[in-house]
Amino acid sequence: MLKITRNELVTNQKYMKRYQDHAIFLLRITLATGFLSAVASRLGLWGKHSSGWESFLVYTEKVNSFASKSIIPTIAITATIAEILLALLLLIGCQTRLASVGASVLTFVFALAMTYSFGIKDPLDYSVFTFSMAAFLLSTVDNYRWSLDEILKNKKQLKNQ
Repeated sequence: MLKITRNELVTNQKYMKRYQDHAIFLLRITLATGFLSAVASRLGLWGKHSSGWESFLVYTEKVNSFASKSIIPTIAITATIAEILLALLLLIGCQTRLASVGASVLTFVFALAMTYSFGIKDPLDYSVFTFSMAAFLLSTVDNYRWSLDEILKNKKQLKNQ
């Protein structure tokens, strides 16, 4: 049987805490990059590796098979704008909690739409639920190091002293 002493547990917790700020920062940047890459592809910015806008509209229609064809362009434009805004907020760390909740909700709705239209396998294979819950986890953090939120928080604390 594996035994872990209290001292080993405390040491392990200190080690984990030491790198928590780094992990949170990297999670924030990774989520932002995921959104920006998807947008870049549909806008043709990845060159020959891009899907393009027309392909994105076709995919949006397939994912939202329950929606009227007339609102597909609106869904596509709204999703793209939301992804750009959320990515930028996450990238600079501005309103990080709100942005991460938004990212979680947006990707969870996407995962549900994928599940309805294609079955559970696609959102699982493409880690959409994982992306969504990672964004949700980010929203539970108290402090966002190396962010605009931290700069504004420190500035406010200095002002109140």
